Amino acid sequence: MKKFVAQWDRVDLQNSENAGRKDHSESLSGDLPAPAEVFVQSGLGQVTLRWSDVPGASGYLIFRADAKEGPYEVVDHKGGDSVKTVPGPVYVDTTGELGKIYWYAVASVRVPDHEAGPMSMPVQAGARISGDSEIRLDVKADQIDSPIRPVWHMIGSEHLSQIFSKEVMGGREIGSEFLASLAIAHSELGATHVRAHGIFLDELELFRSVSGQVPQYNFQKVDFIYDQILAIGLKPIVELSFMPKELALDQEPTVFHYQACISKPRSWAQWADLVKEFVRHLLDRYGVDEVGQWGFEVWNEPNLSAFWVDASEDYFTMYKETVRAIKEVDAHLLVGGPATAAAGWVLEFIKFVSAENLPLDFLATHLYGNLPVDFRSLLHSEGFPNTKIWWTEWGVTPTHFAPINDSVFGAPFILHGIKRSQASLDALAYWVISDYFEELGRGKKLFHGGFGLLTVGNLRKPRFWALKFVEELGLEALQIELNGDGAGSLVDAWATRKESGEVDVLIWNGTLNQDQQNGHPLLDRTIELRITNLPQATYQVSLARIDALHSNLLRAWSGEQEWPDDKQWEILQSMDKLSEVIIFDEFVSDLCVFEHKVDLPMPGVARLRLTPKIAR
Repeated sequence: MKKFVAQWDRVDLQNSENAGRKDHSESLSGDLPAPAEVFVQSGLGQVTLRWSDVPGASGYLIFRADAKEGPYEVVDHKGGDSVKTVPGPVYVDTTGELGKIYWYAVASVRVPDHEAGPMSMPVQAGARISGDSEIRLDVKADQIDSPIRPVWHMIGSEHLSQIFSKEVMGGREIGSEFLASLAIAHSELGATHVRAHGIFLDELELFRSVSGQVPQYNFQKVDFIYDQILAIGLKPIVELSFMPKELALDQEPTVFHYQACISKPRSWAQWADLVKEFVRHLLDRYGVDEVGQWGFEVWNEPNLSAFWVDASEDYFTMYKETVRAIKEVDAHLLVGGPATAAAGWVLEFIKFVSAENLPLDFLATHLYGNLPVDFRSLLHSEGFPNTKIWWTEWGVTPTHFAPINDSVFGAPFILHGIKRSQASLDALAYWVISDYFEELGRGKKLFHGGFGLLTVGNLRKPRFWALKFVEELGLEALQIELNGDGAGSLVDAWATRKESGEVDVLIWNGTLNQDQQNGHPLLDRTIELRITNLPQATYQVSLARIDALHSNLLRAWSGEQEWPDDKQWEILQSMDKLSEVIIFDEFVSDLCVFEHKVDLPMPGVARLRLTPKIAR
């Protein structure tokens, strides 16, 4: 962890225990300034920081030190990815020693993989070990705050050629159940688009080249895949990967269980011809009105040697050749990149595209274990104000076979990410829908820490239920006010009211600190909920939960054997349902007010639903 020794121009603290301000008159040339104001609050088991936004910043780094003069280290919430930059303007720190007082500072970052600007003035706080743990949530049932943008409607998937597989995992046929998982994503989570690896894999027999002869193209298997996807109701985000071996400059470097070739082509002209033939075929088969709603993403994570053995300049050339080839066929089709891991190469890529005067319909990149930062101001400043932002891979961890993938921790993580990124991006594709996933080999048991929202056998994990909760909300968020220990940082909420009169209040409690993925008692909270301005009606009130004891099938599976037998599958499938109870069968809102207390553990999610009852 890199250490920074703080140097400030002057000290100008007001209420030094909870606020810091910085004079920006002497900021380093070319650097973004530090936030003008930083406020800090000591809480039970946590410290919450809030700060003023800095124009041009994509995110912020949080620094912490034992003493005011430093040295300062970047706070690391152990998300597994290299990106420590967080979006603004709030952060909850649960990584410090309980009862210990620290000094905090915040620095602006233009792009996550570049140097931060100067730090703010320091502020002082520490996580308390005792005190009040209640949070007050007030909802105005007749006041609209903002629309809810369904950024979760893009979903990640394993290579779609798994559809062909007749092999089994845990006694379940892979191909049919994998296809069923995609159908569940559409029907239950509202997914409209699916992004997957490997449409150019050799197993699809798409490209054949014999020395001295014109290359041959065979789209029969690709057609079968896309026919199935479209029949479900999904549209592909076409990741243009990987390299057909007969077109590769070097056939040796491969990745994944299915041996995807990661070399650049031996001929850029032949690569461009392949792309053009592929796109022409798609237009001939499906039409421009359909394919125009897809997207073409150039490669996958070329900033990692595991996926691209050549230089960054070679990838930039690939983007140039690819986007020109696609736009030559039809200028209306959507093309984007760089599809990098850990939000890498973003600035360099945008500058290259600008210098070469190339189209960029969407900026694509990836992130794990953290909340997405905001690239809108960067795109605007570099001349791309209309470019969409698609995070085509996002998840709670970049590590396959990690227990956190099966745990409750990911449920509030997902909800934090979706709400915090409403204004900063256009698609946030959770990676992935299914544990029928074989990049590093297939899972050896039911709960093997797979990336999927669904297990083998398509049982729903806690993260799935979190997405289903948000999908079932109304289209517009109601005005809410959160107050208390960790309000708006550790604990957040959404509330909606539908035309039917149904009111949903969704509340979640979660930290980014993955060392606490199994919870911490000091972070549990009690929510005092008050809904006002309700129409006078009789409601049925239900409470649904996601936590260690609710909507969590892992608790029901002993793990004494690797896979369930037929009877156990039946039992698990019968238990594969949301934990929801009716707490008031007939609540009469004569005073237009509803009040209730909800105990909310960390990690945990709760949904209160008020459903109008039809008069008898």
